[in-house]
Amino acid sequence: MIQARGLRKEFTVRVKAGRLRRHKQIRAAVDGLDLRVERGETVGYIGPNGAGKSTTLKMLTGVLTPSAGEVRVCGLRPVAQRTRLALRIGVVFGQRSQLWWDLPLRDSFDLLRHVYRVPAAEHAARLRHCRALLDLDDFLDVPVRQLSLGQRMRGELTAALLHGPEVLFLDEPTIGLDVVSRQAVRGFLDELGRTGDTTLMLTTHDLADIERLCPRLVVIDHGRVVHDGSIADLHERYGSRRLVVAELDAPLPHPPTLPGALLREVAADGRRLVYALESAGVAQVVSGLAGLASLRDLSVVEPDIEEVVTRLYRTPPETTAPAVAGTG
Repeated sequence: MIQARGLRKEFTVRVKAGRLRRHKQIRAAVDGLDLRVERGETVGYIGPNGAGKSTTLKMLTGVLTPSAGEVRVCGLRPVAQRTRLALRIGVVFGQRSQLWWDLPLRDSFDLLRHVYRVPAAEHAARLRHCRALLDLDDFLDVPVRQLSLGQRMRGELTAALLHGPEVLFLDEPTIGLDVVSRQAVRGFLDELGRTGDTTLMLTTHDLADIERLCPRLVVIDHGRVVHDGSIADLHERYGSRRLVVAELDAPLPHPPTLPGALLREVAADGRRLVYALESAGVAQVVSGLAGLASLRDLSVVEPDIEEVVTRLYRTPPETTAPAVAGTG
């Protein structure tokens, strides 16, 4: 569905050289990217600012011409066959709109039916589905310029899907949304991904989007892939562990050592113990603690993806290599 090999994009920038002089310098925004995404996959594509995420999406959609490498989307070359590709993909860029600003949302959808030459029955069925899942009915007749950001984003998602694209590219689809709108968009994308009919490629700085939506995670930094695999793979690579937090009725003389778990923290009063799971399971640790102390409360804390990804971003790019091959 998406294939990129040795993909590279260079830009010429002017760098200050002294007080009055500047010289040209070539910089690679994307540097030898290899990527394969199969039909029906949902892939989170993340990285720090300036890592090359948006540049990649623009090359995959035919907006930018690669400086080197090969790329195919839906079997087509994005730039050379841009018109044909546009009929088979959908794009939602948070800062760009495909809706008519002064027209009611309903009219924008109708115009897009003619732009993409979608049969009326297909268009009506898809619009009906989106109306139900994204709660569009209350603002279908409101001009786009009067919509809130959350309402407009729900309209953008619908507009991108009305022609039945095989691939949907999403660049920061939940940025700036309130809690209700964010949940509506995530729920919609989650269902879309689970059907397997549409391949989704999502860039975002909101890692909750990734955890909720993306079985596969590709991390890019300085234009290169530094991780390609599941979120579980990422945690395994960086030693992230689930934590068992035990609150005791009374402190023990010595915090117990439990097989397969590492004592991570002891509260000053000795009543709170935190263990990181290594080879042991939750039940094993709980059983071991219950046999040694009276437990007041117990909780399991999942690994924090933000902490892990931050650690990955801070790793020098020359020492970082993809940990897991792509699922293609």
